[in-house]
Amino acid sequence: MESLIQNMVEVIQNVVQNGNYLISIFAGMFIIILESMIPMLPLALFIAINMLVFGNTMGFLISWIATVIGCSISFFIFRYLKKKINRKKNANWMNKVSSMSFNRLVILLSIPFTPAFSVNIGAGLSDMKFSKYLFALLLSKIFLIYFWGFIGTTLIESITDIGILFKLGSMIVIASLLSKWVMHQFNIQ
Repeated sequence: MESLIQNMVEVIQNVVQNGNYLISIFAGMFIIILESMIPMLPLALFIAINMLVFGNTMGFLISWIATVIGCSISFFIFRYLKKKINRKKNANWMNKVSSMSFNRLVILLSIPFTPAFSVNIGAGLSDMKFSKYLFALLLSKIFLIYFWGFIGTTLIESITDIGILFKLGSMIVIASLLSKWVMHQFNIQ
């Protein structure tokens, strides 16, 4: 398993080094943007690959910018669809999202196991101003990208070290429990 992952990273690094660097950056951004709209894709893996291929700083920036762009695109898609959605049926949920404080929105979006796609949908369908949503994204995704980048790169680099795997597992369990607590506090399903 370890050699397979290292081979994948080496192949991608060779493509970046031998190809057009700008195209590689756009490819790294594209996979993150795509994940923002198709939540079944593994965000942690894509962030880890970006950080391993482009380095921690550039990989972080690529992933952060792409996540903000992808979530914003989702917001605008659902803002456009808002006219076609039955508002009476979803009024309670949309009112909760619309009235959510900026601090709660930032906390909700920054926790790694929060269903961000659902928040994108809710924000787009609600009456929330895009500026509020954008600033919450810009702040919250810093932590999220750092968390998944650290988890992903550490896991890939230290897949055979039981101590590192235990620490990573502990961080994931704590983040998952914190996420469930926050979702319970904000009454998010």
